[in-house]
Amino acid sequence: MKWFSISGILKEVKRIRWPHGKTLATNSLTVIVFTVFFGIFFLLCEVVASGFLTLIGM
Repeated sequence: MKWFSISGILKEVKRIRWPHGKTLATNSLTVIVFTVFFGIFFLLCEVVASGFLTLIGM
């Protein structure tokens, strides 16, 4: 296993294209916004579903 050595690992790490700070910030903000949006969406779905079940007497 030649690739599973310190020199092989360091060689692969050097080939990685790390994102720039602005790209990283934009992508992180996008993930946070979508997470909050879907959290609120599913919370509202749960409130509506529980209200409906309460309304029909379950």
